[in-house]
Amino acid sequence: MPLIQAPIKDIQFISEQVLDLDSHYKKLPKHNDMDAETFETIVDEAAKFLYEYAGPLNRNSDEQGCSIKDGHVTTPDGFVELYKNYCESGWASLDGNPEFDGQGLPYWLSVIMGELNSYFCPGWSNYAGLTHGVKEMIEHHGNEEMKQMFLAKLTTGEWAGTMCLTEPHCGTDLGLLNTAAQPIGDDMYALNGTKIFITSGDHDLTDNIIHLVLARLPDAPKGTKGISLFAVPKILDSERNNAWPASIEHKMGLHGSATCVMNFDGAKGYLVGKPNKGLNLMFSMMNGARLNTGIQGLSVSSASYLGALEYAKDRLQMRSLTGAKYPDKVADPIIVHPDVRKMLLTQKSISEGCRVLSYFTTQQIEITKYSDNEEDRARADAMVVILTPIVKAFITETALEVTNLGIQVYGGHGYIAEHGMEQLHRDAKIFTLYEGTTGIQALDLLGRKIMQYNHGSLGPIADVVYEFIDNNSDNPYSSELKKYMQQWQEITQTVMKKSMQNMDEMGAASVDYLMYSGYVLLAYFWAQTYQSAEKGGRFGQSFYNGKMKTCEFYYKRILPRADLHVETMLSGSESLMQMTEDEF
Repeated sequence: MPLIQAPIKDIQFISEQVLDLDSHYKKLPKHNDMDAETFETIVDEAAKFLYEYAGPLNRNSDEQGCSIKDGHVTTPDGFVELYKNYCESGWASLDGNPEFDGQGLPYWLSVIMGELNSYFCPGWSNYAGLTHGVKEMIEHHGNEEMKQMFLAKLTTGEWAGTMCLTEPHCGTDLGLLNTAAQPIGDDMYALNGTKIFITSGDHDLTDNIIHLVLARLPDAPKGTKGISLFAVPKILDSERNNAWPASIEHKMGLHGSATCVMNFDGAKGYLVGKPNKGLNLMFSMMNGARLNTGIQGLSVSSASYLGALEYAKDRLQMRSLTGAKYPDKVADPIIVHPDVRKMLLTQKSISEGCRVLSYFTTQQIEITKYSDNEEDRARADAMVVILTPIVKAFITETALEVTNLGIQVYGGHGYIAEHGMEQLHRDAKIFTLYEGTTGIQALDLLGRKIMQYNHGSLGPIADVVYEFIDNNSDNPYSSELKKYMQQWQEITQTVMKKSMQNMDEMGAASVDYLMYSGYVLLAYFWAQTYQSAEKGGRFGQSFYNGKMKTCEFYYKRILPRADLHVETMLSGSESLMQMTEDEF
């Protein structure tokens, strides 16, 4: 796949016109000086930097991958120089606290930076992204000594970070973890155990790595209530700590990202927060982590669409069914064929709709972070808890479809590595697994968020959509959107009532419920996009016409998928649960 510029125009349009960036920041005292022009300049410069430095490394990083020798991991050629330039140019510290050498810019810019990192080189993107999460954890929950020791170097990227959660026997069920932490005096602990699937567990980009490790203290209760969190440096007091990579995983994709098995053999670390509250602390990071994973899915979807679009305009094959459209050429470009257009429009409507969904969620997270209005913060938080599992699971599941279509547009050439489309599909798969599988996200959405916390209500997200419908009755999609919103509320009540009789009903319906929710939310965001595009603006009429026609395609060709999800989620759990194990 040729190196294609990032979709800056779409990023700008959504930020400035659809989601009204200027009005958003005027309500946030910490960033009320941020305007669209400054925002756009930063995003544009970031895209130029990554186009020049990260994009050219993508294919080689996939082919070369990472290697390990004597407990030291080496990243693909060019990553060390890229990381050095990235940090020295200030991209690592965008939204960092100025007290710790950060630039104090809005979180949204950091999210878009993550999107661009994944767009140009998915295998590279995790190194910077994980460090950001570790920095936030220590800033919010570390003691003063820990902050002074770690935060400045994490903020600027001089040091990196990881999250060491799962173990070979427990997967997502962290209540089963065995890694032990023993007090050794001076507020230090010795950790012993093995962690798996540790992204960026070791690498040669930084001199030090701060591992956030879940472990049990000697007197800890069993299960999830007995888990504590520790910060374990790779280098401690100028010496190598006993936290070593035993191996690196051989993965389906994302080969440039070092995924390690980590052994902690008496490794020294510091307790973060209170004893036995480690899982609570990790959940405080989940909104950002799930959003970032969804953003990675969005990035590869966008890259696949733009690559397929460029190819479809150039590839000559057959004549249009209604007669030659380019009679001066030996054949017409494949973009004239209805099936190719269906694939391209599916890619476009999903990837661009998901961009609005993820940016809207980012705005709500910013309100929880920066607003001085308690009511606004509570409302935004109520939306974030509903949106984050949808962002994570829906965007990453549809990324598999979008990247698969990218291969299909290329035909046989899409299956060949040199064109890059198959890499995007392989890279996309892990995003459905990071931060909990789609099934885990679906149970979180329906079981914890909708049924337990909201008692069957969709919360303020429904208020936002109905407000749009009421204020835009002339929008050609408002009435259909209203029908789906009413249906969403009705099936929520239906599934909840069935689940109260039999909890297997919730498990059987949950993934369909999540996907249904995603399609309905994209219907709202496309109606909102149509409303903004209809007004026109500085991006050119063809751009706005394209948005309005894509909205029509979404409502006619994609949104009807929601009805199938209703039919399957209401079909009950019996067809799933009636078979005995030996009948499989």
